[in-house]
Amino acid sequence: MQLDHIAISGESRDAAAAHVAAVLGVALRPGGQHAHFGTHNHLLGLAEGLYLEAIATDPEAPKPGYPRWFGLDDFTGAPRLTTWICRTDDITGLTRALPEAGEIVALERGDLKWRMAVPTSGHLPFDGCFPALIQWDCPTPPGDSLPASGCRLETLSVSHPEADRLQQRLAPWLTDARVQFKTGPARLEALLNTPSGEGVLR
Repeated sequence: MQLDHIAISGESRDAAAAHVAAVLGVALRPGGQHAHFGTHNHLLGLAEGLYLEAIATDPEAPKPGYPRWFGLDDFTGAPRLTTWICRTDDITGLTRALPEAGEIVALERGDLKWRMAVPTSGHLPFDGCFPALIQWDCPTPPGDSLPASGCRLETLSVSHPEADRLQQRLAPWLTDARVQFKTGPARLEALLNTPSGEGVLR
């Protein structure tokens, strides 16, 4: 499993996108709707096949009869980095090894098709610091198709009181050196190089 994208959540999609634009100095592109979970996003292409999404509940979509992903049903406050998403070529096998990642849900939007592991509670383990797992079932995922923004992710810091246990849990599969673990309050922090210098998303 390797890092695929990071998600900034907001009480609204525009607020989340505005937060990213203010920190990085670049505008996001329109994304789309996730009908299954009643959410929508805007997107930003990063270097090396990564991307960023600003995500929120979609006020025009009916509320699903089950929890939304990324804990968005309970999200309040200022926009912030809430989720890191790792891709795999074998989500069935990986979720057998990491059952706490959740149940596999098949999703699609336009030409995009993917499967994602989502906990039935909507909340990822380790206070949301556990990665969401994704497998792309289409030839060109967003990280390969979004225009370059001039932004590059340098490090993703995963802080948690039980960071050592989280790191050990993921160590057999996680191969991305940009992901760093440290002991502290539960939060994510991404350091990016941008056209105007360094930017830090929290």
